[in-house]
This record gives sequence, C-alpha cells and structure tokens, in this order.
Amino acid sequence: MQNFAYRNPTKLIFGKDQVKELRNEVPQYGKKVLLVYGGGSIKKNGLYDKVMAELNEIGAEVHELPGVEPNPRISTVRKGVEICKNEGIEFLLAVGGGSVIDCTKAIAAGAKYDGDAWDIVIKKAEVKDALPLGTVLTLAATGSEMNPGSVITNWETKEKYGWGSPYVYPKFSILDPVNTFTVPKDQTIYGIVDMMSHVFEQYFHQTTNTELQDRMCEAVLKTVIETAPKLIHNLENYEYRETILYSGTIALNGYLQMGVRGDWATHNIEHAVSAVHDIPHAGGLAILFPNWMRHTLHERIDRFTQLAVRVWGVNPEGKSDEEIALEGINKLREFWTSLGAPTRLADYNIDESTLEIMADKAMANGEFGNFKKLNRDDVVAILKASL
Repeated sequence: MQNFAYRNPTKLIFGKDQVKELRNEVPQYGKKVLLVYGGGSIKKNGLYDKVMAELNEIGAEVHELPGVEPNPRISTVRKGVEICKNEGIEFLLAVGGGSVIDCTKAIAAGAKYDGDAWDIVIKKAEVKDALPLGTVLTLAATGSEMNPGSVITNWETKEKYGWGSPYVYPKFSILDPVNTFTVPKDQTIYGIVDMMSHVFEQYFHQTTNTELQDRMCEAVLKTVIETAPKLIHNLENYEYRETILYSGTIALNGYLQMGVRGDWATHNIEHAVSAVHDIPHAGGLAILFPNWMRHTLHERIDRFTQLAVRVWGVNPEGKSDEEIALEGINKLREFWTSLGAPTRLADYNIDESTLEIMADKAMANGEFGNFKKLNRDDVVAILKASL
C-alpha cells in the first residue's frame, strides 16, 4: 500500500433524537447562524421546527438560505456568501442531504474569500480559511457530512466540478435515521447507488497489498446489497435506515482509501453529463459505472474477478477471468435495475446529439482516472455504450 496520513476532525453524532445536541454544539462556534436547506421537505416533516427550537433555545440569531438545488449551483452559493458577509454570520448549519452540505461548504469558504466563490471551485483560488459549519443529515448518499469534498455546478457555463479543502470539514454532523424516513423511494435508490459508487471508485486502484482495504470495501458493499432491497419495500424501518445511513458515511469519510489512490473517472464523466442535462447525479452513475467497468476490464482484471467472487458470489469454477468479471458486472447492473435505478441515458431523454459536448466537458482538464487513464476516445466510447 501507499504511504498515508489520516485525520478526520468531524464529530459524528449518530442516533435517534440527536438533534437536541445542537444546543451543545452550535454555541461553541457562535450564535449568528445561517441555516441552509433545500426545497422545503424539512418543513413538511417537522425537522425544521425541531432545529429552530434548538437554535431558539440558545438564543441564536438565525438567517435562512432555502432552495438549494439537487445539483447545487454557484448562483446559490453566491447568495449565501452575500448573506454571510452582510450579516456577520459566525456559523453555518446545513440541514439536508449532500447537495445542501456541498453548497454550505462552498459558502463557508467563499465567505472568507474576497473574490468570486467560483474561483475556489475551479481551483483558481486556494482556500485559506472558512467559516465553521455543521450538518443535520436527511439523506444517506454522498458522505459529505464527514468529508472535506463538495461538488458545485455553474449552470450558465454548463460546468460541474468537485473541489475540497480541509477547512470545510463539518465541525459536527448529526445523523438520526428517523430524519430519513420521509425520503421518497426514488431518492432512497439514488442514495444507495451513490454510496456503492463511492466504494467502487476507491476499490478500483493499482496499489498492491491492500487486503484490509479491499475487505472493508467489500463489507460495505455486501451490507448495502443485503439491506437495500428490504429498505426499498419498507421505507420507515428504523434498522434498515440506520444501516444504510451509516454505510453512506463510511463509504466516503476517508476510512476506505487509506493507503490507496482510487479512480474517480466515472464521477468525472457523470459530472459532465449532469452539467449539460441536470440529471440526478446517482442516476447518471447507475448508467455509467457498469459501462466504465466493461471498458476498463483488462486494465487489471484481478480487481474485477475478486469483486465478482467476493461480493456478488460468482462461482469461478470452469470460467475464464473475463467470464467471471463480466458476470460480476452483469450482477451489478441487475441489482441496480432490480432496485429501480435507470440503465440508459435514454431514460433521461439524452441521445447522441449532446455526446460530443459531454465529452468535451469531461475532458476540460485533460486525461483523467487513476485506475485507467481515460482520453477523449475512451470517454466517447463509454458515453456511447451508455446511450
């Protein structure tokens, strides 16, 4: 394995009724709070009232930024930055899923920067400070509640990029499985695809002697595979929600990537697709990932055969490595399809007419991918296979 240093400063507060911990955590950072949330579901399910009750209990001065989009936009980040600077905000509280948290991270960094926050996203400017932030998570998916990463879209220029900084680790994250009960079936499916995709991105690497990392990845995948079908048919089961919620955090809080360098090419391609078409991120991943796997199959086939046998239970007897690997990939596609995930870009009415544009967006920063370096021809091939 590779040399590594690991640190995760986020305090994880997990379990039922833990929103009450806001009264203990928030005052450590200030009482002028910007509350950031999405389309209003937290008002319908009562979480907004619970959060406000806790903030009122500590005498917080609360300003609000509602309406964060599923693919959070730089225009919304700019609104948040303006509020922070005009009102002297001391602390940001994201109440929602990964998109809300990603947006809040960008606001936190942008509030301490004199220029446009988009400079940070495109890495034109280095983050040197950020306002402190915390989260109350409502969706098991991205792992943004316990990592320093964020993805922001510029809808005007049709660009979508991931960025990160150790300054935007949440100070704390409150995870109550009950707060995910009202997540609809389609969003629950997307969350499951997203967290599995995060594990795959870390599983496919070129590093040797990673037996423990491999087993940890496989454990998360097998747990999600076992739990997901039961959750889809029983959306308010606490134990299923609990397992999936914790799996989403573990999938991308740094534990699985110690000593390895994951690929992340599929995420880059999907960012290009959803930058142009504004589709759900995990919907794009569900379509693209099996096709990326088939395209890169022979780069290091032992990774694919190991996944097929250990995770999908493929019987290797009498089969070639390619047959074993392809059976595993097919089982992934079948599993996601059984949950209700999309299988083709056509499911979102995407056809060849924008294929070249999407490829151009994916190649904006040159060749990419750490498992297999992808060029433009590779990207076009994967996109064509996904149509």
